[in-house]
This record gives sequence, structure tokens and C-alpha cells, in this order.
Amino acid sequence: MFIAQKLKKENICEYLLYMWQIEDLIRAFQLNMDLIDENIIVPYPVSEAEKKTMYEWYESLIDMMRKENVQENGHLQLNKNVIIELNDFHELLMQSGAEPEYNSLFYSILPHLVQLRKKAEADIGDIELCFNFLYGIMMLNLKKEKISEETAVAQKDISKFLALLAKDYKLYQEGELDLDK
Repeated sequence: MFIAQKLKKENICEYLLYMWQIEDLIRAFQLNMDLIDENIIVPYPVSEAEKKTMYEWYESLIDMMRKENVQENGHLQLNKNVIIELNDFHELLMQSGAEPEYNSLFYSILPHLVQLRKKAEADIGDIELCFNFLYGIMMLNLKKEKISEETAVAQKDISKFLALLAKDYKLYQEGELDLDK
């Protein structure tokens, strides 16, 4: 929870990937608050008041997952909203032409996106496709599975693109990036 709060302010892309991990972590503990408390909250090095806040945060996420019927797969609406917001921001950035480096970087990853889209099971936007790809790589890394050199290049390029998206998003949110020029 504290990590999520910090990431949301500093790097929206890392925040989203973290929140997807939290969703999967909750699933791994079978949406069981006792297990989450015992394995995550109790050992976490914070005050009892902060542990109570963490407990309530996990509890609310579990409640949302049940209400939104994403206990087994899928993403919470609050995380889908981040994708929508980032996609809208991406389109705004592209149309504004205010950040030529961003546009150039996006066009440089298009060949990767074309390849990924061929493998994607759903019709999703470019930004969500980037996140799905990077999250998949994270999961492979956790399983200590090897990735091809081609996949590693795509990972590097897409990571660089999302890092710039996050940087520009933060600047825009802080009023330091004007896209109405």
C-alpha cells in the first residue's frame, strides 16, 4: 500500500505493474485476509497503526475483486482506469506533437507492437499491449524462465517507451508539460 502510494505519485507505469502484482498476490492467497495478514502485513516493518491501514487496504481490494468478479483473472476497474487515462494521455501526446522524442520512440516500437498484436488474444490498445507484454516478462523472470534475444530487445525498447510515457505524464500532471501549444 505504501509502495503503491509512492509509485502512483512518482511513476504511474510502475504503479500499474505493481498493482497488477498485488492483484495476483491476493489471488495467490485465495483472497484470504487471514493469510495476507499473516504473510504480508504482520511481518511488514511499520507501526501497528500503519499495519491497520494496510489491512484495510488489502481488505478493500479483496472486496472490489469480489464485486467486480476478478477473483481468478482480469483487473480491477481502478487499474483499468489507469490504462484508460494513460491511453488518453498517449493519444494527446501523439496529436500535440509537443514531444517529438515521444512520438519517435513510439514509432520505433511499432514493429514490436505489430508482432505482439498477432499473439494477443484480445483486441486491446497499444498502451495496454505494452503493459501486458512487460507484465508477462516479469512473470517469466519470477519463474526464472529464459526469454529470447528478440524478446529481450522488445522488452528494452518498450520499457524505454513506457518510462518516457511515465515521465511526460508526471510532468503533465504537475503542470510542467503544456500540450496545448
